[in-house]
Amino acid sequence: MVTYFNDYANLCFEKFGDQVKHWITFSDPWSIAKEGYETGRHAPGLKLRGTGAYIAAHHIIKSHAKVWHSYNKAWRKTQQGLVGISLTCNWGEPVDITNPKDIEAAERYMQFCLGWFANPIYAGDYPQVMKDYIGRKSSEQDLGMSRLPVFSIQEKSDIKGTCDFLGLGHFTTRFITEKNHPSRQGPSFQNDRDLAELVDPNWPGLGSNWPHLVPWGFRRLLNFVQTQYGNPLIYVTENGMSEKLNHIQLCDEWRIQYLKGYINEMLKEPLLNHMQMVTEIVVPTVCTLCILISAVLLMFLLQRKS
Repeated sequence: MVTYFNDYANLCFEKFGDQVKHWITFSDPWSIAKEGYETGRHAPGLKLRGTGAYIAAHHIIKSHAKVWHSYNKAWRKTQQGLVGISLTCNWGEPVDITNPKDIEAAERYMQFCLGWFANPIYAGDYPQVMKDYIGRKSSEQDLGMSRLPVFSIQEKSDIKGTCDFLGLGHFTTRFITEKNHPSRQGPSFQNDRDLAELVDPNWPGLGSNWPHLVPWGFRRLLNFVQTQYGNPLIYVTENGMSEKLNHIQLCDEWRIQYLKGYINEMLKEPLLNHMQMVTEIVVPTVCTLCILISAVLLMFLLQRKS
């Protein structure tokens, strides 16, 4: 499948590379893997609990890396484009920020979601917490090896650094607390994480039953990406909310509120960087130009008087 996907991507580069300059290999691979091969809610509808999602994700990551290398070797010089991946993730906030177990559970939530794909691409391997938890659960289930596939040394080297930009999808936030799921319950992505997801009843609900309006979670997710993966170039590729049920009016203040809140959170740090740029570069440059113009005008006036 890795070879087939690479063939398909190269056909796209050949046919559309003169027009397309930003390529996304996969959009929301978390959902592709989990909902397609764990729960069966999405195509191809398989319910291979505790194994299918990990195997699918493993091949998605290797496919992404192979395509990036293909573009880098054969197309980048002439087409001058960028190749990235788009990862979708909620923000996980500890229920109790003073409780180390809740803090660890929230970190685990992020690593089983975003880190599952981002860590191999930026660091060369799966997050250590995924390897530890899935490996331990697999051992307790009397399996001969971990249900999480293993990258070879060569694969780790090939995958690391294969991202010109990170596409980021985000919709909502969850409170996270530790919850032990005994291994005897059987293999499961949900059970592997040993955590529970909660929502604050005060968070405004949206059109669908799962997202809530929590703009501050977006800011924290952006900070997480910045610190975890070396401040990569980010494009926000997914954000927004669905239509409220039984709503037939054109006026949708809740959508305005949602977009305004999330855009404002996204702009906070870039605005600070922009202000810093203005302070450190633009203002001194303008002052220097003003001084030079004043000097030229003064010389011109003195010449006229003489």
